[in-house]
Amino acid sequence: MNSKLTKIPGPDHPITITPTKGRVTVAVNGKRVADTREALTLKEAGYPAVQYIPRKDVDMTQMQRSSHQTNCPYKGDCAYYSIPAGGERSVDAAWTYESPYAAVSAICEYLAFYPDRVDAIEVGVEG
Repeated sequence: MNSKLTKIPGPDHPITITPTKGRVTVAVNGKRVADTREALTLKEAGYPAVQYIPRKDVDMTQMQRSSHQTNCPYKGDCAYYSIPAGGERSVDAAWTYESPYAAVSAICEYLAFYPDRVDAIEVGVEG
């Protein structure tokens, strides 16, 4: 029996996922860990917008899977990655939904980063 609560986004808790215009980069300790022109912007209820970056555009050699896991009733089970180059601040710095619920299936194979656990997340940069 699945004891996890599953909720569907709706008027009381909207979630939208749209392509991000321009380039998105993420840097930690002077190193670029992500660089893409294929990011998705996820807006959920009253939370700040989050950039989801395709796994193929993240330097996974700089990432270390952590044992931390959570569950979101709207998105599903969430796994985390730390970025060793960032030290203690970058523990569990990124998260991913590897099997997201159908309503947010577009973020499968994408990672998102906590702004306070990396040096910079730049959106719409050129170059």
